[in-house]
Amino acid sequence: MSLENPAVISVLVEGALGVEAARGALDALDVDPVLMAQRGRQVSRAAFAMAMNIALFQNLLTRVPSGAAYVADRVARGGRIMFDHGALRTVRLVEGPTGELPPGEDAFTRILLPLGYELAAVYPLDRLRMTGRAYRHADMAEAVPQFFLSELHVDRFDPEFAEVAARVFGTSRDPLTAEARAVLGKYAEERPVSLDEAMKALPAIIAAFDCQHAPASIEDYELLLSRSHEAGWIATEGNAFNHATDRVADVAALAERLKAEDWPMKDRLEISRTGRVRQTAFRADTVDRLFAGNEMRRVPGSFYEFISRDIDPETGGLDLAFDTGNATGIFAMTSAH
Repeated sequence: MSLENPAVISVLVEGALGVEAARGALDALDVDPVLMAQRGRQVSRAAFAMAMNIALFQNLLTRVPSGAAYVADRVARGGRIMFDHGALRTVRLVEGPTGELPPGEDAFTRILLPLGYELAAVYPLDRLRMTGRAYRHADMAEAVPQFFLSELHVDRFDPEFAEVAARVFGTSRDPLTAEARAVLGKYAEERPVSLDEAMKALPAIIAAFDCQHAPASIEDYELLLSRSHEAGWIATEGNAFNHATDRVADVAALAERLKAEDWPMKDRLEISRTGRVRQTAFRADTVDRLFAGNEMRRVPGSFYEFISRDIDPETGGLDLAFDTGNATGIFAMTSAH
């Protein structure tokens, strides 16, 4: 790699993950050649967003053995992964911030909007007492992964739940450094960002996609879980990727093959009201998590998802929408233990 004219995404991902993990991620993912061709000492917002997504995808695989095994199998068969979207869960307390973090999804829109993401659609998840929002990249909507950013509304629960949620999530710290804020500010103002600035900022921005609060007590965790599987999940996993999604040509055929090979598949396919978006997933892997008082417990972690998207006849491009029913069905993957 030329140090005078470096490949921007490769440099950023190597800086964030280390050379070996970066090579593995870049070899596994089908990244748009236009993005991979960006070279030089400045970093476009699309290139930064893609590098961030690659690092987050690789991070998910370190926590989801079933996903890592699937990706290894796919690569061994000569294929690559088209990373469609990542999903996050956030908490909006009854009032005020979430500890040091901005409330709910604001903790991530402050990252996504400067990087070129736009709100594409809102999906009420009323049965879960949540709202999902899709954020799509303005520059390369089909090539840069979307975010499905959901928000748990604590004010829709009882006062005891609200008290425990404030106690657990109120300990959240804010991982964004001054360098990260400065780079996001430059992108927001459409000013140039140098490769050196981007390399310093990226690790702190990646760190935002993690658990920021102190370990909950078993009692507080169980109360949250008794009212909301999603709240219980956030209590142990925080704002880490809930799942990452592989865009495939025929998800139904893939699901049948994976079931036949005894992969931990969801029982049925989720099909959108339009019929154009079809999704399924592996069941969440279990993980050991530390609770207050040094207690350990096995809980549902994150998972790996699959999606097929047909052409939207109105636009002539891929139907990049989500679906409230699909999302609610997919969310159940972390409560199936």
